[in-house]
Amino acid sequence: MLNSKIGLKLTFSVVLTVLFAIGIFAYFNIQSERKSLLFEVERHANQLSEAVKSDTEYDMMRNDRDRIHESIRRIGQQEAIDRVRVFNKSGEIIYSSDSVEIGTMVDKKAESCFRCHSAGEALEHLEMPERTRVFRTSAEAPRLLGIINPIYNAPDCWNAACHAHPSSQTVLGVLDVTIPLTELDRTVRRSQAAVVALAIGVILILSLIIGFMVRWLIDRPVQELLTATRHVAGGDLGYRVDAERNDELGMLARSFNNMSDKLAEARLQLFQSDKLASLGRLAAGVAHEINNPLTAVLTNSSYLLKRSEGQDDTRDDLKVIVSETIRCREIVKSLLDFARQTVPKKRQADINAIIGRAAAVIENQLSLGRVELVMDLDDTLPKVTVDANQIQQVFINLMVNALDAIGEGSGTLKVTSRAVSVRPTGTLQIKRAQCPKRHDLVDRKVQIDGKPAIGMRFRKQEQTGLIYLDPMYGSREHRLDDMPDLGVGVELLCPECSRSLIAEGEVCPDCGGPIYAFEVPLKGMVQGCLRDGCGWHRWEQVDSSWNDEFVEVRVEDDGCGIPKAQIPKLFEPFATTKGQKGTGLGLAVTWGIVDNHNGTITVESEVGVGTTFIIRIPVES
Repeated sequence: MLNSKIGLKLTFSVVLTVLFAIGIFAYFNIQSERKSLLFEVERHANQLSEAVKSDTEYDMMRNDRDRIHESIRRIGQQEAIDRVRVFNKSGEIIYSSDSVEIGTMVDKKAESCFRCHSAGEALEHLEMPERTRVFRTSAEAPRLLGIINPIYNAPDCWNAACHAHPSSQTVLGVLDVTIPLTELDRTVRRSQAAVVALAIGVILILSLIIGFMVRWLIDRPVQELLTATRHVAGGDLGYRVDAERNDELGMLARSFNNMSDKLAEARLQLFQSDKLASLGRLAAGVAHEINNPLTAVLTNSSYLLKRSEGQDDTRDDLKVIVSETIRCREIVKSLLDFARQTVPKKRQADINAIIGRAAAVIENQLSLGRVELVMDLDDTLPKVTVDANQIQQVFINLMVNALDAIGEGSGTLKVTSRAVSVRPTGTLQIKRAQCPKRHDLVDRKVQIDGKPAIGMRFRKQEQTGLIYLDPMYGSREHRLDDMPDLGVGVELLCPECSRSLIAEGEVCPDCGGPIYAFEVPLKGMVQGCLRDGCGWHRWEQVDSSWNDEFVEVRVEDDGCGIPKAQIPKLFEPFATTKGQKGTGLGLAVTWGIVDNHNGTITVESEVGVGTTFIIRIPVES
């Protein structure tokens, strides 16, 4: 199990790499130190050799062998010197700190003489590296450094009284000084031990640090993602991964959360589709089972109504039966329309042609009343990408509602189309909002103009409470009851987890006050200022990619109008202004169709003056 963990594998790989790198560094470092120490010993040996030559030069000029023997013996007895020898050009040892060697011959083929006599005769000059050698007298003996220093024939030598050497002789002999390398080898061994100990310590510390960092930066987030996948696989699509990091794992966590959101939406849509399909099947079954009896009841009651001349009481009862039967049939039809909402099959279409077909459907109803239909359509409109049948149903519903509002009196129904340029502010509804911990901020229990509000909690000193933002982007119609001044010290928090919703390090560019910030999944951050009189807002992703080309259709009537108190709930299912005459499903169906086309529908109305429904559909949906 441990071998399968990516964190352990990564830690082991990094430690091996560090171990290899430190090993190479330690090797070259020790070799460099060894060479440096050896060079210093060679330099010291050369200085010692020159000192011996200088010390014995006078005695040699006088050919005072006793004093030379005594000087070499005294120098050779020093602790830092192994032995000192002087041998002539023939290889005979004439002076030595070890008196046993005096008079013996050196082996010219040995390492100490090979460089000078490699050509068959003694060389007259050698460089420093060629004058030294490192050797052992036996396998168990310590290493020794030997340095040879040629004794050249100076003018004082051939001019001396003894005339021991002719002027033609260049080299008189060789001074050989041998120094033990015991202390050098001991120092190198100590350095090796220190480097090894340091390497082991560094590797242990790095292993702990790397292990901790890998666990914190990689293993922990991966384990969180693994746990999240298990939750999602188990059906918990609301599980969220902490996505505050800005690296690749943070991006992966955000992508995972977005995927979970999409899966949750898909499951909700599937559930909703299932529910609507079940409702559709139920409605179809109800229609099949009820329509036939209703048709029989309507046919017979209508027939009896025609034969009830002179029977006022019976006639009144039959009128009630006929009207209520017709109403039941309309309820069943509306229920079927609401339950059968489907995903729009969008194609490019001419909006004016769709309006014309919708007007043709209600032509008979127009002819029965005294309502004048006025069409003011712009022939230069661009085509829109819509489901023509669904949009036709929208216009039919609105025209029928207009006829009902006009009633039995005369009136005018006017349909206008035109191209408009619309900004996202005041047009686009924020349907989803999340805090940094992915908690939903949309409060469906609180509505502003019939739309679920965005809830936040404020806190300033001891004062706290809830505020609700209008979900229409850019709107200032927020519920800020008992809200303190949004200056320094005010906190805006998520109602569920109390995570701050204040944008850190940012202030309102208009008034300098703090700004709120929340995320709309897949659509970026929404920011805004709640200070009185300011209303600054920004939705960068939408503002930069917004297509402002819309087709606007207005359906106006001069009927009875709608009370302002009823307008916010106008598009809710089963909400009606017609009393017992309406089902309250027509405008709910209309709103759903327009919303599925990424459009908007609004209403303007005044009691006794009339009502105007405004539909805006994007040219490219």
